[in-house]
Amino acid sequence: MAETYARPRFGAPREPKNRVNPGNRLVYVIDFVTGSHVRAIAFLALCGFLLFLPGFFNIPPIDRDEARFAQATKQMVETGDFVDIRFQDEVRYKKPVGIYWMQAAAVETASMLGLPRAQVRVWLYRVPSLIGAIGAVLLTYWTALAFVTRRGAVLAALMLCSSVLLGVEARLAKTDAMLLLTVVAAMGALARVYLSWQRGEDPAHPPWTWPAIFWTALAGGILLKGPLILMFVVLTIATLAILDRSAAWLWRLRPIWGLMWMLVLVLPWFVAIFWRAGEAFFSDSLGGDMLSKLSAQESHGAPPGVYLLLFWVTFWPGAPLAGMAVPAVWRARREPAAQFLLAWLVPSWIVFELVLTKLPHYVLPLYPAIAILTVGALERRVLSRSWLMRGAAWWFVIPALTSVVAVVGAVTLTRQPVFLAWPFVAAALIFGLFAWWLYDDNRAERSLLTAVVSAMFLAVAIYGVVVPALTPLFPSAEIARALRNVVCVGPKAAAAGFHEPSLVFMTDTSTLLTDGSGAADFLGQGSCRFALVEQRSERGFAQRAEAIGLRYDVAARVDGYNISQGRAISIAIFRSEGTE
Repeated sequence: MAETYARPRFGAPREPKNRVNPGNRLVYVIDFVTGSHVRAIAFLALCGFLLFLPGFFNIPPIDRDEARFAQATKQMVETGDFVDIRFQDEVRYKKPVGIYWMQAAAVETASMLGLPRAQVRVWLYRVPSLIGAIGAVLLTYWTALAFVTRRGAVLAALMLCSSVLLGVEARLAKTDAMLLLTVVAAMGALARVYLSWQRGEDPAHPPWTWPAIFWTALAGGILLKGPLILMFVVLTIATLAILDRSAAWLWRLRPIWGLMWMLVLVLPWFVAIFWRAGEAFFSDSLGGDMLSKLSAQESHGAPPGVYLLLFWVTFWPGAPLAGMAVPAVWRARREPAAQFLLAWLVPSWIVFELVLTKLPHYVLPLYPAIAILTVGALERRVLSRSWLMRGAAWWFVIPALTSVVAVVGAVTLTRQPVFLAWPFVAAALIFGLFAWWLYDDNRAERSLLTAVVSAMFLAVAIYGVVVPALTPLFPSAEIARALRNVVCVGPKAAAAGFHEPSLVFMTDTSTLLTDGSGAADFLGQGSCRFALVEQRSERGFAQRAEAIGLRYDVAARVDGYNISQGRAISIAIFRSEGTE
């Protein structure tokens, strides 16, 4: 039964506080943008672009997941078949069709606008992830408004926006940034329904807006990544029902109409794919992908506790404040708002820690809850004053370590010190240092804002300058560039020993993935053919070429590093004699 007496509002200050750091320009910015919702939304969108766009257009496709998603979408566009999902001739039924449709829409739109070679520009396939990341930031602001002040909501959204993990996912043509958007939308609507019940509000005509957002978001999440979104929602509802000994508030979500609406949205494609592939899709997606994660899938197994360790890097620069907020959040755990956020966070986090397959992005949908909880403690001025305050040094440590690794890695791989990145690295270090030195409980907001600026400069240095300069990490781009410069028309290629999805995406869907012997046979079948033979397969290629009397030339050689396999590679581009 809902309690009707007043409860403390999580995030509301316990006593009036004077605004600290009145002369700080960053605080002035927040004062200005929090004057209205329009300004707050525009500010957060601008921050999203500043944090996510560096490197967005010029980082080549990343193996293997991003390149697989992009290539499957590319084949949809090429064939006009928007039901089946394939990588070359192999079915790809691990994920539903949602992200492929979004990527295809971006590519088709660019083609209609006249952008040349749109199908091989990987940044177009990343557009849904960029939209998803910025949308998730704005929805975190909207969700946080149910728990904290407008100022706190902006800070929570900034914390998510500047996080390392979201910055990575915003630049990858995958499902996770858009999935985050759907989860935050669903949880924001769920939070409003739950908190209105906790406050004893019983309107004669409950609004349809929140249920509509909730069920539509669930449908979107299912079309993006299957039933994973249901785990976050069900675990949250179950935890709250146990703690409150009631789940009567769920009727405010209009479950009968909502379920019908959700099925209307998701069933057409599931029926279509079942009609096309039978049980293959469900066995591959549920059995082959989802249930297999209970074991160490694709060598990604790790013991419990890994996500907690990764959190201090992947949620930077918000991680230090999150650590300092833990004691206050624990004290407030029975307040309805904090209880909801913990129900969103803790059960799903435990599940992810127990599942053997671990990848950093799995816990991304839980980060908005952490951001709002942290800001709730920040607004109350109850961040820990104990030894946890030493964690403020992390604002400087991460830029320092990242900068050293980036510069050393660039020099090692390219023999170039990437001087262009150094001014941005220096700025990131300076702002990170200021965030650390200036921190105390009364200036936590100022330190967070300074750390966000550090994150912006670091994004420009790493994603905008260093990563695109690491050309040895992207051999597929070098191979594709070499094939574009050939004189003959319609070159065809076969690859031996290097079978990364990025190669298929950047060359041609018909690129044959074979061994050294098969590459020699392919090269002997006509002109304007090229064999891309990794050094370890050259012996087999040469033996077969000699056996069939194949005459060939070496067009070029690409030396690089296969990040998927973690080893150096050298790829010779052989061409049939007479081909230029």
